[in-house]
Amino acid sequence: MAAKYGKFEMPQRILVEQDNPSSNYARYIAEPFERGFGHTIGNAFRRITLTCLEAPAILSIWIEGITHEFMAVEGIVEDMTNIILNLKGALLRKTQMDDAASSRHPRMVTHTLEVSQDDLDRNGGQYEVTLSDIVQDSNFEVVNPNMHVFTVTKPMTKQINLRVGFGRGYVPSERHDIKDKTTDEILIDSAFSPVRLVNYYVENTRVGQDTDFDRLILEITTDGRITPAEALSFSTQIALKHFDVFNQFNKFTISFDEQDGARDENRDELMDKLSLGIDEIELSVRSANCLTGANIETLAELVCIPERRMLEFRNFGKKSLNEIKAKLFEMGLGLGMDLGHFGITPDNVKDKIRQYREEKKRKREFSKAEEEATDEKKKKKQTPTHEEDDR
Repeated sequence: MAAKYGKFEMPQRILVEQDNPSSNYARYIAEPFERGFGHTIGNAFRRITLTCLEAPAILSIWIEGITHEFMAVEGIVEDMTNIILNLKGALLRKTQMDDAASSRHPRMVTHTLEVSQDDLDRNGGQYEVTLSDIVQDSNFEVVNPNMHVFTVTKPMTKQINLRVGFGRGYVPSERHDIKDKTTDEILIDSAFSPVRLVNYYVENTRVGQDTDFDRLILEITTDGRITPAEALSFSTQIALKHFDVFNQFNKFTISFDEQDGARDENRDELMDKLSLGIDEIELSVRSANCLTGANIETLAELVCIPERRMLEFRNFGKKSLNEIKAKLFEMGLGLGMDLGHFGITPDNVKDKIRQYREEKKRKREFSKAEEEATDEKKKKKQTPTHEEDDR
């Protein structure tokens, strides 16, 4: 059984705003979606990203000579309770992944800590032990190597074992199921989720003359154990895996109408607005000068710029930003518009608008010439000949 459905507006590309590839924060902008799909997709992504992603975390600690978590340790400033609290903030990243079933099994990271009298003398009598001092395993990369674990005040040699495993969300120590746990091994609470914050926003965006389509903005902040791009990719795959459960009903198929006539009909009207110069719209002198100083000459150049970048311009503040946003809204436009459907990108916008203006000028001249020719023909028909005057 098959059915024919109308076209669904879908984003052709996703705009990524990120300071650098290694940053823990990224902003993803996708448009246009049909009305309502922004909230549907954004909320699903947010829930999956916050609750379902995995990363390594410390499950337990064993320190030579320590029998329980409430002990004070000779030669160490902190007691075991404070050491455990510090270790809860450890961030580890898996450096290599394989398809073996054992890759997710807990792994013991063992290190012998040696602090000599020379180490103490060089550091004023106190030696700070950081996470990188006790985690030296090639299978894990330490995201926060300078994290303080404890402070040593006398020479010592102690073996330290950390059990590292994978999971989801936040798991308290009493819920860890470790088969080969030793007597003096101390379990700790584990925060497996590598995502700290996910926000999504839905704004109106324009397709042709219609302004009720959705622009979806996703903001993802991680703790460094995975990148925002990995978080988005993993969440997508998890969502697709769960939707695939219902694929057993795929005997009922639909096809989609992909005609793009409506958008082509509205192209000229939108391009007329985009080709307007900054000096042709009513802006305050301050806002106009800021845009001129940023070498922005047309509305097309203006709407291609994301809102966050506008505030980077010299002498450009919130007041000017709100004024420009209000003016664009009156015209059915907005900042950060995707004009890829019209072949316009931030790199070629000046050339495209110049070409459009030249093309429009040629059309006007051609239309004017046609009108003059038509008027001339009408005049000739209306002017009586000498023979008709004699009669």
